[in-house]
Amino acid sequence: MNFAEQLMALRKQRGWSQEELGSRVGVTRQTVSKWEMGQSTPELEKLVELSRLFDMSIDRLVGLEEAKERSTPWEEMKHASGTRPCGVFYEYVSPIKVFGLPLVHVRMGYGPQLAKGIIAIGNCAVGVVAIGGCSLGLISLGGVSLGLLLALGGVGLGLFALGGLAVGGFAVGGCAVGQWLAIGGGAFSNYLAIGGGAWSRGLAVGGSAIGHIAVGKQDASGVFAFLRENEHRIEDIWFTVKQEFPHMWDWVRNVIQWALS
Repeated sequence: MNFAEQLMALRKQRGWSQEELGSRVGVTRQTVSKWEMGQSTPELEKLVELSRLFDMSIDRLVGLEEAKERSTPWEEMKHASGTRPCGVFYEYVSPIKVFGLPLVHVRMGYGPQLAKGIIAIGNCAVGVVAIGGCSLGLISLGGVSLGLLLALGGVGLGLFALGGLAVGGFAVGGCAVGQWLAIGGGAFSNYLAIGGGAWSRGLAVGGSAIGHIAVGKQDASGVFAFLRENEHRIEDIWFTVKQEFPHMWDWVRNVIQWALS
């Protein structure tokens, strides 16, 4: 494979445009185009920069030294990562930019690789939509997820949070802590908590419930406590709820009915 073919293949493997490659080595898109068409060759200084960028010798880059193993692009990327344990083995940067950020940025590999874009995917990701082991965004999905609007993850923090541990305005998870609503095995909320164990300064509904109004299957403790075994009428309980919390969501009546059944 000659230099022009090699350069084009390496660029496409990384998902770069000619303009992006040019910006990385300090030349114009037209210069990169001429290199790939075989109309010109880089100066020694640019060859050195290209060899560093693609992590290969100049001899191999210009086609004088064939790689010993060239079975698949994936194996080549693994070989490169073997020489740089903390290096990126895959990166894609969209040529389209919004407010100075790429529309899509994918950056994955060994170590804390950070992807930043409108849509960001990586070991760590920051974006409007962020997906990664650790992610921060308006909408965020990840092992540890922080979302200004929606967060889904093992640990999720956001206005709407779903996760093993969920903390937010509205939280659903194994352990859920919510300002207005918490649903989970253990649920804690200022307004409404629903769960196996439910604790709330407002209404708590669950197996064991502690709250200003508490409705429980096994235990209930509060200013107004309703236990299933006492066979309270749903109409009476719902009247009390509406008296204390006039803006309580109507669907909660069905949840209370379920707890008493």
